[in-house]
Amino acid sequence: MNKRIVFIVFLIPVLFACWPSSVGFKDAGSMPEEWKSFSVDMIENSAPNCPLSYGPQITERIKDAVQNNTRLALNTDNGGEVEISGNITGYDVAPIAIQQDDNATQNRLTIRINFQININEPESESMPLAVSRFADFESNVNLASVETQLIEEINEQIAQDVINKLLSNW
Repeated sequence: MNKRIVFIVFLIPVLFACWPSSVGFKDAGSMPEEWKSFSVDMIENSAPNCPLSYGPQITERIKDAVQNNTRLALNTDNGGEVEISGNITGYDVAPIAIQQDDNATQNRLTIRINFQININEPESESMPLAVSRFADFESNVNLASVETQLIEEINEQIAQDVINKLLSNW
């Protein structure tokens, strides 16, 4: 009986020491507490084959991803502790999986964007981020019929790369 009381006396403080102080669904990662808001400038299009609507589309996707996956709030006055800008440098389709008769069985859509992430708080810092993502499709399929789906897939990966850069600073 005496051993049980001693065990319980030691067990209770250990359990309370391990209990979480708060529970949340948004991971702050290694983001400084000073970061409260962010802004995203329109991603510029410098790629010759890129659709004109792609710049605004990826800009909105990044805004949504940062808002939904971090604690940062969107600042529409083009300010904030984190400012994201970028330039689409590549939008290319190339054959892959070449067979014996020099015909490709698959093609690859590759999108390249150079981002500049400017940090204003706690100290001024600039983080460049070069992203290159791709999606494959069958060569017997017309690009126009699958382009929207491929762009959505690539945009999700690009947005995740931006979030990873913000959260981990790698």
